[in-house]
Amino acid sequence: QAEDGIRDSVASRGLGDVYKRQIKGPCLAAGLANKIRTSSHDSKSMITGTQFSLNSGKDINMKIKSIEAFAIDLKPNIKTKPRVPKSKDPYDTRGMVSPMNRYPGIPRSEWSAGWKRTACIVKGEDGTWGFGFTLYSGVTESIINDHLAKILVGKDCMSTEMLWDIMQQSTIPYGTSGLSSFAISAVDNAIWDLKGKVLQRPVYEIIGGPQKEKIFCYASNTEFSYGTKNSIDWFLELGFKAVKLFLREGPESNLEGINRAEALVASTREQVGDDIEIAVDAWMSLNNEYAVRLAEALRPYRIKWLEDYLNPENLDGYQNLRNRIPWQTLATGEHWYSIYPFAVAASKGIVDIFQPDLNWVGGITAGIKICHIAEAHGLSVIPHASTNYPYGQHLAFSMPAVPWAERSEGVAPPGVPLEEMVLLPGTPVIKDGYIIPSDAPGFGLEITEEWLRDRAV
Repeated sequence: QAEDGIRDSVASRGLGDVYKRQIKGPCLAAGLANKIRTSSHDSKSMITGTQFSLNSGKDINMKIKSIEAFAIDLKPNIKTKPRVPKSKDPYDTRGMVSPMNRYPGIPRSEWSAGWKRTACIVKGEDGTWGFGFTLYSGVTESIINDHLAKILVGKDCMSTEMLWDIMQQSTIPYGTSGLSSFAISAVDNAIWDLKGKVLQRPVYEIIGGPQKEKIFCYASNTEFSYGTKNSIDWFLELGFKAVKLFLREGPESNLEGINRAEALVASTREQVGDDIEIAVDAWMSLNNEYAVRLAEALRPYRIKWLEDYLNPENLDGYQNLRNRIPWQTLATGEHWYSIYPFAVAASKGIVDIFQPDLNWVGGITAGIKICHIAEAHGLSVIPHASTNYPYGQHLAFSMPAVPWAERSEGVAPPGVPLEEMVLLPGTPVIKDGYIIPSDAPGFGLEITEEWLRDRAV
């Protein structure tokens, strides 16, 4: 009876897999009997969260001792020389399309914020710590240190739902989306990393367990320095069965821009053949009229999806475009923050594939909620940059709504192994187009505090 009570109590905490692996007959008799109490109102045996501990010896109830954010500069350790020289083709050197294309006199180096990444360390009472990170340190560092840390320190790191909700509710006065969402993501992911380490389990196991044997990955050609054709050839050699192209131009280029975009997709289709998927990304830079004409021009090439085609705040525009091109698979969401835009989009049926970035949207907690929204509406989730870092890998491995994951940030220059592109040591690398996340505790990162602080700026 005592064992049944323990099983029920642990299962109610969402720790069924942990129970199966850690709590067995001998353990019950030797270590848990003195931690069982019986309620006078309930005949079932129960275990208090402040007392019950796993074989790791760490209490399930672990209070947060500190939360610290600081700017960090991360770069891959590339040792291999690319096998081709850099491209001199103006179509490659101009870079990807952006909403600022309408102001060609202002280069990307001037209009982009230029802030570094923000590292976040959440530390438990016993010194165990978790790591998360995000972008835009100029603002997100202050949001974490001056606001979120003050209201989360002293709380139970096991209470991920409550902690996420506290961050959501407390940022309402200045907006839960945008930069607040970036900051919340870093803290939330760090808490999940800490939680996994305390439980001595990988995050994917404590959010639902493995749902698939391995994760199908696609490669995004975000870096054109070595020529698109050369990069696509390298992606195919690495074993990818799906690739994504980025537009270079938007409405400002009129029909000529559409014709050049069609030529890019047509040449890539000829290069990869009929058995490789091709997606197309417009990076928030089109309007409805241009998007309709582009989709019609690309229809013969059977693109997998058209992505990020409008200003992400223009939900009416998304609805209008959905009505104009009902046959085109549409994907977006990397620049939607928190869960509300996804809920609206699902209810109105304006997109087919959600693409949240777990370092921006609100962390793993938000990602789980978005997956459930998608599944309830028959939609898919393919998180942005989801294999670059372990956070997206763990979500993809455990959620039925996630069929694919993305490798972005240039993937790798032609000839450079993917192993040399890892930013965070311990992050698994794609093999033959698939990936399996680490089964080490937390997110499995192999970093120390000293390693992180050495990269602080």
